[in-house]
Amino acid sequence: MSQIKFFALGGLGENGKNLYCLDIDKELIILDAGLKHPSGELLGVDAIVPDLTYLETRKKDIKAIFLSHAHDKNIGAIPLLLSTVKAPIYSTNFTLAVVKDLLSENNLNPEQYSLNVIKYTQRVKFKNFEVSLFPTTHSVPESAGICVYTEDGVIVYATDYTFDQNVGVYYKTDFHQLTKIQEEGVLALLSESSGASQIGHASSDYKLTHLIRNTFQKATNRIIVAMYSTELSNIQMIINEALKLGKNISIIGRKAQRMVDIGESMGYIQIPPERLVNLKFIDETNKNEFNDTVFLVTGERHEPFFMLQRMAKGYDRLIQLIPSDTIFFLAPPIVGTEKIAAKTYDVIYRLGAKLIKVSKTMMAPFHAATEDLKLMYGLLRPKYIVPVSGEYRYQLAHYNLALEYGYDEEHTVLIDNGEVITFSNGEIDNSHDTVMNGNVLVDGNFESDVNDVVLKERELLSQDGFLMIIANIDARERIILNKPEIVSRGFIYMKDNEEVVKQIEAIYETITNKQFDQKYIDWKTYKESIRFEVQRYLYKETKRKPIVIPVLIDTQSDKVCKVL
Repeated sequence: MSQIKFFALGGLGENGKNLYCLDIDKELIILDAGLKHPSGELLGVDAIVPDLTYLETRKKDIKAIFLSHAHDKNIGAIPLLLSTVKAPIYSTNFTLAVVKDLLSENNLNPEQYSLNVIKYTQRVKFKNFEVSLFPTTHSVPESAGICVYTEDGVIVYATDYTFDQNVGVYYKTDFHQLTKIQEEGVLALLSESSGASQIGHASSDYKLTHLIRNTFQKATNRIIVAMYSTELSNIQMIINEALKLGKNISIIGRKAQRMVDIGESMGYIQIPPERLVNLKFIDETNKNEFNDTVFLVTGERHEPFFMLQRMAKGYDRLIQLIPSDTIFFLAPPIVGTEKIAAKTYDVIYRLGAKLIKVSKTMMAPFHAATEDLKLMYGLLRPKYIVPVSGEYRYQLAHYNLALEYGYDEEHTVLIDNGEVITFSNGEIDNSHDTVMNGNVLVDGNFESDVNDVVLKERELLSQDGFLMIIANIDARERIILNKPEIVSRGFIYMKDNEEVVKQIEAIYETITNKQFDQKYIDWKTYKESIRFEVQRYLYKETKRKPIVIPVLIDTQSDKVCKVL
């Protein structure tokens, strides 16, 4: 009796953090392992990745990891996953090249891991199933869908795709291969949902190409193009248009430079070496004001906006904007960047430079719209449709679209992260199980998980600041050596609040003398008492709750005791 289980540890009801699992007769494979970027209220958090606790319990069952394409929301959690799972990774040439770069960036040696390039005609064989890739159209080269061949039919995972054929050879969908997949019988289609609310086909960007060409032709001075570093197809478009008009190229942004270097070394990005300009730092003799050069300012999420602000204010060491510049924004604001984008526009307008903003409607969306999803239904003819990869409203739009297409509710399945659907002998089991899932908040590197307590403290710091009490004592002789030094940041100005300072000193002295009366000093109780009593007093007087940090220095032992 064949049994196939599918569940997600991330990617459902959210934008990013894609990690899907197929458990086929106790053999488990992972499809993508991505991260998502935090919203503004998660102070200091760099990324959100899936909780891998469940996978730790299934280490011996995990046979392989398959990756669809080289975007953070699909591969960004690989360094964390490989610390838990030692399974081999399979994907296309470009995707694995970016994975190697990602591992190196996180101080991991790619040579220590099994990274396997597979061709589209190749199948990777396991005990109870086989896996292959097929080419899809997206904003990075060699994006792929993933096919899992079981005795009950093929399970197709298709994320972030369109059917636009006005693209380069490394971006084209292979319709012939999709037809071949359909001939073997598709049990379930796990298809992306991010563009499911967009009516029609995901359109080509010929209008954008026309706008770029006109802008470049009319500009008499420098052209600065702001872009997202993950959209290599758009980067290549800008390069092509610049080269046609005899202009040179300069790429600014560490992430894009690495991606472009990888793409160029592998032949996916074409830039004549003599046309690529490497900028020197600005000084008295060099201003980098090359009117024959298009400057690509690239980064992730908010980075292009911050870089342009710095350039407009004259802080950047490579480019300082001047009124004669043309700024071409090919980076429409995404969720969480609207405020910084508006501020950037205002700074540039105030400078007097020419600003051209490209709307989302003019850009190729890179996600399957309604007619693209229907075309995929028609090409594969799946028995079941499972909307994946997208916020819930988009999953629901995808679900309703499948019903409109002709599928019934029994063959269209809408699930959440952690919910397990089971196929037994080719039929879905209506009793759904669940597995443990959740978020891991990353600050800096993947070894630093940020818990709720730390986030709460950061929120307090951003709102109410902190107050530090630094004091010297002689614990052996039970002597207070000096009045405590009180330091405040983001709370109150101490010189204007002498009464508050005196009261904090009194609280410290009272608690210290109580501790000195004890046979042994309980350092933990000592520090916690200071913090609690000072916080209670400050809230009573100011209605604010700063973080209070006692720093107690025992001069006899050179011991520093503090509570954060």
